Amino acid sequence: MQKDNERLGTEPIGKLIWQLALPAVAAQLVNVLYNIVDRMYIGHIPVVGAQALTGLGICFPILILISAFSAFVGNGGAPLAAIQMGKKNKEGAERILNNGVVMLIGFSIILTVVFYIFKEPFLYAFGASDDTIVYALQYLDIYLLGTVFVQFAMGLNMFITSQGFAKTAMLSVLIGAVINIVLDPILIFVFDMGVQGAAIATIFSQACSAIWVVRFLCSEKSGIRIKKEYMKPNWKIIGSIAALGVSPFIMQATESLINIIFNSGLQHYGNDLYVGSMTILQSVMQLISVPVMGLTMGTQPIISYNYGAENVQRIKKTVGIVVGITFSLTTLYCLATVFFPTIFASLFTTNAELIALVGKVLPIFMAGIWIFGIQMACQAAFLGMGQAKISLFLALLRKVILLIPLALILPKFTGVMGIFYSEPIADVLSAVTAGILFVRFFRKLLRMNGDKEKEMA
Repeated sequence: MQKDNERLGTEPIGKLIWQLALPAVAAQLVNVLYNIVDRMYIGHIPVVGAQALTGLGICFPILILISAFSAFVGNGGAPLAAIQMGKKNKEGAERILNNGVVMLIGFSIILTVVFYIFKEPFLYAFGASDDTIVYALQYLDIYLLGTVFVQFAMGLNMFITSQGFAKTAMLSVLIGAVINIVLDPILIFVFDMGVQGAAIATIFSQACSAIWVVRFLCSEKSGIRIKKEYMKPNWKIIGSIAALGVSPFIMQATESLINIIFNSGLQHYGNDLYVGSMTILQSVMQLISVPVMGLTMGTQPIISYNYGAENVQRIKKTVGIVVGITFSLTTLYCLATVFFPTIFASLFTTNAELIALVGKVLPIFMAGIWIFGIQMACQAAFLGMGQAKISLFLALLRKVILLIPLALILPKFTGVMGIFYSEPIADVLSAVTAGILFVRFFRKLLRMNGDKEKEMA
């Protein structure tokens, strides 16, 4: 297993990216199908499809927040474990993994209890109406039962990727997604379970993924393993995971806050139809942002390992390739959504009025996605190098500093359309800032590395 880890510092960068990133992209593409397939099927339920789709969209803030806690542990702990592996410290890496397991169990219990107690007032605050909350409750009541499966399936999978086992990580997601895709139409339409059927399919598939991940991390195939003797909470390690994990957590948790602001604003300045359109817009956004995130996550072990090994040139080459790929992908996707918006809308609904609205607002909402790939690549690089403060700032910049204030202020002057304008403005400004910060930081890192080589000479 040590040889598998060491290849992160020796094999050609292009080959490693191909081996690690492509499976990770495939895994994220498959992973996004969990919720997107639910939305596609639910949106096509006869008669009530549009309202049911809106009800599911109102649940998004809670679903996102649950997954944010898994990202808190996975994206916080996995890079630290990879850095320790780069330093040949297997025991240190295993202690990080096992403290991550303890954190995920604790989060699962707390989240399940809190959301069951406060679910109805939360949903009304998130933009639900009397017509749509019934569908939101039908989905959420069942989904919350599988919180622990979501935490384990998503949070621990990064510890597999960080070892270089990208294909194994991809399979863990693929297993659950295939089960979900097969069960969805059967439970929703054949057994006429509607929204509840979609929720049952989701938690069952997540359970299968979670079992796969835990089984692998307990096996001899894994370079670092889940072990009872290391599962006693170590507050220093938990603090380190939290320090690095807070950035990806905020990236996802603030996505939940943005959903709340978007939905409540669309309900206030518009109506249920506008709230339903946002469900589709965010689904379309996920179709590109999640695979690109998979690309950056897949290459993160290369950056982390070589940062631990102090191989700056390999980091530089890896980041350069990733930025080029992400920028190309987001640009192409931006053009597709701007010129063919109604095609994307028809994937989620047959309601002519909703399709027409999405056709109008999707090109605006996606207008800044072309440059956002740069921020995703730079932020992942900072995360891979353990630069928690910079990564945290970038997470706060786009969503808290820019997007949320814009979404609250612009509608006061431009009406409901101001909510849609806020997204591209925030995307462009934050991506430019991320690029500038990364260039400045990396120049400093190169100088430090050059000085060190001179001293050694």
